Amino acid sequence: MTSPPTDAAIARPSFLPLRERLATFRPGLLLSVAVLVVAALACVAPELLAPASPTDADPVAALLPPGGEHWFGTDQLGRDVYARVVHGARHSLLLGVGATALGVLVGLLIGLPSALLGRFADQVAMRSMDVMLALPELLLALLVIAVVGPSSVNAALAIAVSSVPGYARLVRGQAQVVRRAEYIRSAIGLGLRRRTVVLRHVVPNTLGPLVVPATLGVGTAIIAGSALSFLGLGPKAPTPEWGAMLAQGRDALQSAWWIAVFPGAAITLSVVAVTVVGRQLHIGLEGRPGR
Repeated sequence: MTSPPTDAAIARPSFLPLRERLATFRPGLLLSVAVLVVAALACVAPELLAPASPTDADPVAALLPPGGEHWFGTDQLGRDVYARVVHGARHSLLLGVGATALGVLVGLLIGLPSALLGRFADQVAMRSMDVMLALPELLLALLVIAVVGPSSVNAALAIAVSSVPGYARLVRGQAQVVRRAEYIRSAIGLGLRRRTVVLRHVVPNTLGPLVVPATLGVGTAIIAGSALSFLGLGPKAPTPEWGAMLAQGRDALQSAWWIAVFPGAAITLSVVAVTVVGRQLHIGLEGRPGR
């Protein structure tokens, strides 16, 4: 005869949902999402976070340390560093996102025909990508800047060009896998036109695996954009931009460390947050049934 369940045995299952929630809780991911939400708000409406002007100079208040009136201190011209960091998010982050989006788009336009149009098109496209891959991405971006000139838009264009070979190869490889899939052969066997098969099946199934590399690529593009601005090849003064602020504060690290430390921290937090979210996307996609 089975003994009746004890109170402890009855109560134990009620803790399982809480235990499962705690097991899946990832504070790092939550913090990263919060950082990206704040960064997005700084891009869209920086005045809500920092009402002060990022370009107004006040020589009397130059080089003030962080305090109640100026949270991040002031720079050599008396400009509020906190306001400049917040307003600089728009240029730094949008440059990273825009460069990545353009790189993915051009990579798609090169990689898809390379995979679908035959051996000759594939050889021409991939050999061209190999030539570009032979150069470090930052050096390739510098070459583009040397041709088109320094500016925010040209910096994004240069970073996008330097990222195209990697995305083109990813698209080509995924498109070749999808092209050989059984459901593609079935669709062709049912009489669907080649164009319809490509647009309805090949392109969507090629874009999916690009989500994670593109997300991680945003972080790389932010660093590259900051590097170009650090070298004076990004937005022109007095436009606030994190890389340019680093360059401005490098000579005053001992006497006014806050000028460089806070924009450097903003770059680090943004890149780490994007990387954490990208890796979590990778884990989630790898764990989906049927993959």
